Amino acid sequence: MKHSFGILLKSPKFVLGAVLFLLMIALVAVYPMLHKQDPLEMAALAFQPPDGKPLLGSDNFGRDVFLELMYGIRTSVRVGLIAGVCATVIGLIIGLASGYIGGLTDNILSAVTNIFIVIPSFIILILISVSINSRDSLVTALIIGITSWPWTARAVRAQTTSLRNRDHVNIAKISGHSTPRIIVFEILPYIASYVVMAFVLQTASGILSEASISMLGLGPYNTISLGILMNWALVFEAPVAGAWWAFIPAAVSIAVITFSLYMMNTGMDEIFNPKIRS
Repeated sequence: MKHSFGILLKSPKFVLGAVLFLLMIALVAVYPMLHKQDPLEMAALAFQPPDGKPLLGSDNFGRDVFLELMYGIRTSVRVGLIAGVCATVIGLIIGLASGYIGGLTDNILSAVTNIFIVIPSFIILILISVSINSRDSLVTALIIGITSWPWTARAVRAQTTSLRNRDHVNIAKISGHSTPRIIVFEILPYIASYVVMAFVLQTASGILSEASISMLGLGPYNTISLGILMNWALVFEAPVAGAWWAFIPAAVSIAVITFSLYMMNTGMDEIFNPKIRS
């Protein structure tokens, strides 16, 4: 693991993405500690332009946009990470079981995966969000996670299928090891790098999904996220008022976060994918 991390540091794309992501995480962790006021507290007049105080101006309720942005980034990243873990774990379990066990199990799990792929995940996400009355950021993250695992499952299945007849796996079978042990110790280590890349992509996808449903008013309640900031700007007609600072910083933050995660993924792909590396 330590050796792999050292190799990753030689990838300029991975380093650029990691630095951008960590800098943003550090900013949203430190700034609210230094400025402990309530982000929902009125700090200026409505749609006051940026003039240094507040730093990025105010929104339609006169609230500090920059402080809201810090809390919004923190919520969106948390939702993305939880959704990424959920989707990666579900996809990993289904992909490993389908690819290694094969037969009827493979047919059933592949059919379920294909059903989720055929039906757009965003439609499922909207339907589930509408049907739940009480949503917090954790519930939203879990909803996103359970609707975005199929592509990970399909890719893991393909890699597992190619590994299940390797010599070291056959030796483990002859030795009498159980199926779970063979999967965990003989197959999973060989696809670990791919699992990490899948998690990074799922996290980026989770952040974008949260922003999308929150802009539609279907995001988490009683909190601030980047999508909710965009929703507020649209509902209270910030573009019409010329208050670009009420929505442009949130949009740029979404772009920077997802760009940094995709750069990390591209850097890892170039290191661990033998076709690209060659």
